[in-house]
Amino acid sequence: VIPPPVIHIESYSEDSISFSLKMTTNIKVSGYVVNIYWTFDTHRQEKRTLIIEGEKSIQKVANLTAHTPYEISAWAKTELGDSPLSFVHVVTRGTRPASPSLKAKAINQTAVECSWTGPRNVVYGIFYATSFLELYRSPHNTTTTSHNSTVIVQRDEQYLFLV
Repeated sequence: VIPPPVIHIESYSEDSISFSLKMTTNIKVSGYVVNIYWTFDTHRQEKRTLIIEGEKSIQKVANLTAHTPYEISAWAKTELGDSPLSFVHVVTRGTRPASPSLKAKAINQTAVECSWTGPRNVVYGIFYATSFLELYRSPHNTTTTSHNSTVIVQRDEQYLFLV
């Protein structure tokens, strides 16, 4: 039986998490697959996937949001097959930034100008869809470091926007 890997949180800050991965077995490990999950504004679960080569690993994941719960799951790729999943949870330090105040204005039938307030020097995600279900499951999205963006949409549809 292949055991799950051990995920140990080494440290965490306002915008990063460092963790180590190891196996408590003599089975040869060729690498790990790690998923980091977090929920964005209760509507959208985000995920970042890391493919890590080698047996032992210390990883640092940066560009995270302060005071946000993250779930890290990992499994090992071994000579005998994939291991079961391991999970850990951690909340980053600091104060979560205030939600941006979004304004969306139709420019024409296929373009919407989105603008918002918020801190500088961060990456914003713009999510949009024609229903709450689509906004949760598979929204259209784009990212920017500015405080406005023009989004191209289908004509004759109503859209929900989230930044």
